[in-house]
Amino acid sequence: MSVRTLARILLGAVLSLLGLLWLVQGADLVHIRPILCVADCKPLEGGSVGWMTAGALVLVAGLLVIASAVRRRRA
Repeated sequence: MSVRTLARILLGAVLSLLGLLWLVQGADLVHIRPILCVADCKPLEGGSVGWMTAGALVLVAGLLVIASAVRRRRA
């Protein structure tokens, strides 16, 4: 396995995990307290369609990067 293929698989995995996190946060399934707040920060209440959409798009992009890396490796 080449370094380039491994890097693409790793990038796809990171993108997929980040997209999954955004997706479940947008669906209000995971609650993470804010960190590094400058002012009086409060956690968001309820889900967010925007974060769900962004999460789904990044998740799909990550899976496509992994699929293309694996497909090129087989060729």
